[in-house]
Amino acid sequence: MEKKIVIIGAGYSGLLTAKKLAKRLKKQENVSITIIDKNPFHTMLTELHEVAAGRVDEDSIKISLNRVFAGRKVNVKLDTIQSIDFEQKSVTGASESYSYDYLVLAAGSKPSFFGIPGAEEYAHTLWSYDDAVHLKDHIQEFFRKAARETSLEEKKKLLTFYVVGAGFTGIEMVGELAEYVPVLCDKYEIDRSLVTIYDVDVLPRIVPILPDKLSNKIERRLSKMGVGLKLNAGVVSIGEDYIEIKSGETVTRETAGTVIWTAGIESAEIAGEAAKVLQSARRGRIQTDAYLRSVDNPNVYVVGDDILYTPEGEKMPVPQLVENCEQSSGVAAKNIIVALTGTGEMEEYKPKFHGVMVCVGGRYGVAHVGLPNHMFNLPSFLAMFAKHFINIIYFIQVLGWNKIFSYMKHEFFTVRHDRSFVGGHFSNKTPSFLLVALRIWLGMVWLYEGVMKIVEGWFISPQLTGFFGGATTWYNTILNGAAAGGTTPDATSSATTTAATGAVNVVNAVAGAASVAVDAISSATSGAADAAGQAAGAAAAAVGQVLMNFSFLGWFQVIFVSGKELAKSTLNDLAFKLDVPLMNWFVKTLILPNPKVQLFMQIFIVVAEILIGLSLIGGLFTTLSSGLSLVLQVMFVCTTGLYLNTFWMIFAAIAVLIGGGRVFGLDYYAMPYLKKHWKNVKFARKLYIYND
Repeated sequence: MEKKIVIIGAGYSGLLTAKKLAKRLKKQENVSITIIDKNPFHTMLTELHEVAAGRVDEDSIKISLNRVFAGRKVNVKLDTIQSIDFEQKSVTGASESYSYDYLVLAAGSKPSFFGIPGAEEYAHTLWSYDDAVHLKDHIQEFFRKAARETSLEEKKKLLTFYVVGAGFTGIEMVGELAEYVPVLCDKYEIDRSLVTIYDVDVLPRIVPILPDKLSNKIERRLSKMGVGLKLNAGVVSIGEDYIEIKSGETVTRETAGTVIWTAGIESAEIAGEAAKVLQSARRGRIQTDAYLRSVDNPNVYVVGDDILYTPEGEKMPVPQLVENCEQSSGVAAKNIIVALTGTGEMEEYKPKFHGVMVCVGGRYGVAHVGLPNHMFNLPSFLAMFAKHFINIIYFIQVLGWNKIFSYMKHEFFTVRHDRSFVGGHFSNKTPSFLLVALRIWLGMVWLYEGVMKIVEGWFISPQLTGFFGGATTWYNTILNGAAAGGTTPDATSSATTTAATGAVNVVNAVAGAASVAVDAISSATSGAADAAGQAAGAAAAAVGQVLMNFSFLGWFQVIFVSGKELAKSTLNDLAFKLDVPLMNWFVKTLILPNPKVQLFMQIFIVVAEILIGLSLIGGLFTTLSSGLSLVLQVMFVCTTGLYLNTFWMIFAAIAVLIGGGRVFGLDYYAMPYLKKHWKNVKFARKLYIYND
């Protein structure tokens, strides 16, 4: 008989529970998993303020459930759950009913208004995708109205904003709004001094879960951004254009064009209904045992915000944080599998929280992170970096590369008005048509190099002994010559050996060699190797200087030399090499001793160079060919080294790496076609290796 697992809610905890169950039960044919949500998408609730204050696009905080569960044994149902019959093990929605053997309550939370008159009717909430979009439109509309308003009093009212609540959501919203206001003032030609922003909270300090030091830092930042704080002040009532605030025994009515409510949460409607039947407390949170089962019903598991559970040794129930959602989902999924299969042991929920972070706009943040009992504060830049890094870790679990790419895009590469902790440095774009000539020239150089190698016989006889060995001899000659002359090469000093002294040193080091000056002739691929081959072939010793010779922990050696006296050197004489012992072993052990392997590698290099050249010239698969160009260049740097006059090819490949073939290239036609069909390939959708 089929066993049915039903998950109510596709928030952080519900989504991860479904994914973990699907992964571990993918071979269980007699098990079905159904996840039910009123929206066809998962919402990044921690990013709502970014949409509300116009920093990112609306769609950036949505993740399609069908995409998340593509190729997985999870039934996605779009429905609003209205009731649960725990005795009959049945869930009733607006569209249909669902029977279950195991139920996971992951319904999440909703705003709590604490019975304050007018709060629910007149305040804007920030707890859903629709809330964020509506608030963004409202803020923009009020600025548009204010720009046309002739009455100064009415204009000021339209531009007065109150955020109620100084917890995570409230502070992030008010900080984002304060950062957005100058943008709107410029757009609608409004004097910034006419805009008033307040944050109100009954508590004595903001974000009380943070250490005092960090709370004070946030207060100073908000003050600098023009935000007023009204602490130790409770909201008495809210009207269409006012807010009443009680401070001590005094109640004042303040004009307010917009009130944003972020003061507290309670369990969502269906969880609240379940709480009437199951043991619960604290605004609808359901009491669970150590295995996250309802204490009244062992077939009902609770995860995320709806949990009411105090771990052993703790004084307070688990907090309603995203990290609690993530950790509880894994424990619940494992325990359901144990109950379902009858194998293994159930795991007690012992969460280990690693701190909290608060962003005050896109440019500033604070963080108190670490291990339990070993927390530390991060400065703003690292706090913002940690915030984005943690988001990326979450996206890896949810939608892999697809969401990581889109997140990086909207947070860094297309960020508006430089509202990022790295500013707008990654969002400034060079028009692709300016790169066309560079792309074609790079392709022509690669094509020329490949053709010339065919002319030189790379398809006929082994050439790599001279190709690699000559380069090694050339570098060693200069390095040994500098050492013999008494110059100690290191990372900070350059050799001062004269040409004459260098010649004597080389003669001493290389017996019987004639002293000649080598005029190095570089190429895009052989670089120093060609010059070295000529020097070695002529039995000549190079007269040059060591500019850098630095070993990094024995892992690799950085070598930078000139084939001539430094004062007489050109870019054709300056060569750079990363000497990697592992690469040297590979070449000397697996390639050079075997002529057939040499010939195979030669053919591979020549074919690669020609294909890269043709690809870049035609602008077809430009990203792939640019990437291969970089790989070949790095390979040459680590084997033969490169003259500086060929380093431009590395930077050119980087420049045309993304989108270089979309202008006057075949990628303009090929990539949209391939993108359209690639995302429909089953394994690509299952592994999320596609872009929208």
